[in-house]
Amino acid sequence: MEIIISSNTSKPIYEQITTQIKAMVMNGELATGDPIPSMRSLAKSLHISVITVQKAYEDLQRDGFIETTVGRGSFISAQTKDFYQEERQKQAEEHLQIAAEIGRTSNISLEKLIELLSMFYLDEEE
Repeated sequence: MEIIISSNTSKPIYEQITTQIKAMVMNGELATGDPIPSMRSLAKSLHISVITVQKAYEDLQRDGFIETTVGRGSFISAQTKDFYQEERQKQAEEHLQIAAEIGRTSNISLEKLIELLSMFYLDEEE
């Protein structure tokens, strides 16, 4: 897991960490049950305070991205999959809304749009 801290941004370091870990979960780099580095080891590798990493991990835990168990460490949460699914569904809805607007304003029938969606959806499964 590679985290890159930038000093050329107004975003606090702990937010940079949470944003990057969330992105890794969302794009599939990190999956349910995957361990993440301990607060101390991440702080050491990034040359930052453990308190900064602790703040990031607290935010990730609050948002349901990680679970931390004393003595075992921190892991990507099982809830993350549901969150990921919800985010992806929202993205699909946005694209479908655009397609529906294009269809309406261009007189493309609903049946044709459904046919096109079915074709694209089923084409990927083959």
